[in-house]
Amino acid sequence: MFDPEANLQAAERVARLLERRGVPSVVIGAVALAAYRYIRLTEDIDLGVDADLPAMRMLVAALREEGFTAELKEPDGDDPLGGVIDVSGPFGLVQVVSFGGRFPAAIRDALTGDDIRVNPGSKLRIVPLPQLVALKLYAGGSKSRADIVELLRRNPEVDLAAIRKVCRRYRLRGLDAILRELLA
Repeated sequence: MFDPEANLQAAERVARLLERRGVPSVVIGAVALAAYRYIRLTEDIDLGVDADLPAMRMLVAALREEGFTAELKEPDGDDPLGGVIDVSGPFGLVQVVSFGGRFPAAIRDALTGDDIRVNPGSKLRIVPLPQLVALKLYAGGSKSRADIVELLRRNPEVDLAAIRKVCRRYRLRGLDAILRELLA
């Protein structure tokens, strides 16, 4: 049975370990969506990082040394991600998702953007909304597109010009079509 509190505590431990190894992280995925008023069912916590494959391998070893079960899914040539580490245990699943070598700018910018935390004093930093939209555009697909629509619907005060600027800087396409759909 999924235990959200245990999952959150495990993600905190993983984030601290990543930070000690020089790999800061930001919360992405459904937990980040929830921080922006779009709640959908999840049974894991996703941490986005900018780490190359050797760093991801080092992180797997460090996680195992700390007693976690950790498995690295290495990318192939067509993979939009730079690898994913599944950290599992009785707490559920924490995924460390690397955009290194693929889309690192979004993670780097997220780490210097707004400092929104899961809880006061938490190590878990939420990805800023413009970078979350960019990550969803980068991921592509109908689910990511629907996530963007819902994010923008539930955050009408958002600065659309800032989001457009971020997506243009990353050379991402598709936001204007989503905005037309949203405003229709």
